[in-house]
Amino acid sequence: MSRFFISASGTEIGKTFVTSTLITQLRAAGHSVDALKPVATGYDPREPERSDSGVLLAALGRPIDTRLIEQITPWRFEEPLSPDMAADREERSIPFTQLVDFCAERPRVDVTLIEGIGGIMVPLDSSHTVLDWLEALAIPVLLIVGGYLGTLSHTLTAVGMLRSRGQELAGIIVNESADQPVTLVETANVIARFVEPAPVLLLPRLQGTDQAPDFLPLLAPYL
Repeated sequence: MSRFFISASGTEIGKTFVTSTLITQLRAAGHSVDALKPVATGYDPREPERSDSGVLLAALGRPIDTRLIEQITPWRFEEPLSPDMAADREERSIPFTQLVDFCAERPRVDVTLIEGIGGIMVPLDSSHTVLDWLEALAIPVLLIVGGYLGTLSHTLTAVGMLRSRGQELAGIIVNESADQPVTLVETANVIARFVEPAPVLLLPRLQGTDQAPDFLPLLAPYL
């Protein structure tokens, strides 16, 4: 039984796409899989199928309904803000201990994928960030980054923060941005020099998960 946390150097970089692709690839390889998106902001209850949680349920082959979304995403907020701010708007909170406990090992499956929210330093409450959540779980991290101008600094800062807390970096996926100053290969090569021995994979812009490169080599050492 293995657990992995999918995080990013920022928001809207491709965590859900990578997580849903991993679900598809793991299932195709014969692994039983569960996926969690414990915290979501910008959630519209009128269109659950368009939410990150809905995308993950579809990849798992499950119906998209409120009951099943509740099972994988218990903390949902409508404002598209950081979790602490979105929760505050609704006079709610995300109890950190409950959040960590919710992500406990699920013995009935081979692999559990936990998709984070925003970047690794996004606040969850008044005193905890996603990085604190990662440290409490102490499981391998897949870091998704972009190819946009500024990604080198953002990526290396995120990696530095992860390593400063002793977190294991399973790998980095560089997701091609719509607007980037150099090729994806050039960006990935620079990142790879600074993050050794962590592997770096490229994700070009695609139409669907069926066109994605094989991400399973990043997980293979832990399966």
